[in-house]
Amino acid sequence: MTAPAPGGSPGGGELRIEGLGVSLLRASGDLPVLEAVSLLVPAGQTAALVGPSGAGKSMTAYAVVRLFPVPARITAGRILLEGLDLVQLSERDLVPIRGRRIAMIFQEPGSALDPVMSVGDQVMEGIVAHFGRRGARERAAEALGRVGLDPQFLRRYPHELSGGQRQRVLIASAVALGPSLLIADEPTAALDVTVQAQILDLLSRLVRELGMSLLLITHDLGIVAQMCDVVHVMRGGTVVESAETRQLFAAPQHPYTRALVAQAQRLGLWRM
Repeated sequence: MTAPAPGGSPGGGELRIEGLGVSLLRASGDLPVLEAVSLLVPAGQTAALVGPSGAGKSMTAYAVVRLFPVPARITAGRILLEGLDLVQLSERDLVPIRGRRIAMIFQEPGSALDPVMSVGDQVMEGIVAHFGRRGARERAAEALGRVGLDPQFLRRYPHELSGGQRQRVLIASAVALGPSLLIADEPTAALDVTVQAQILDLLSRLVRELGMSLLLITHDLGIVAQMCDVVHVMRGGTVVESAETRQLFAAPQHPYTRALVAQAQRLGLWRM
């Protein structure tokens, strides 16, 4: 087993969100998009965040790293990473935590990668920012190796890669610093079924090998059943149900969750 990269946390990083509120900043007045969101990603485990488009799943992830794609602000609640409240941190104090303790994989690898930068430069970017240039290329090569790409990929550019290879590069960049918490926002949405399975297997292996916790954002209950320990169901900007995966599928409590599970059973995504 490969040893965790520097910065990792044995047993993974517990993430606890309590009563989170987020509003979009508008000239006509702030617009609430998240209200009283509470969830737990247990240390060293995989938690799913599921729900329809517009439920607030990605906005919740953006709030954790405080990198909103649109003008927004946290209005309430706490975001605790291993007991540290990230909401109370200044931007200056949060910078060293991003990447090194929390890493995020975005939905579209094609748009997340810079087309004019080599793979090596992009994987090394975070390494250099946190640890300096010495040994950065070797560490980047090691990160690529973790995701099944050999060192020749350091010299390649995104347009030379398949969709699955681009996603592996993003994962390599995310794990290069040995974060204790990894957030994956629909990491297989743009991939075909065969490549989806490979990427999910890769994420599961990395969680085990690196001792990370994983917050997996998805709409696919088949994926949830396959690899998640706990599930949080979102609708309308809040979490409506949380449970261990088997418990949630066996006895969903909220009407929306019951509808999701029934649909998954009809499609053959889940069998008791």
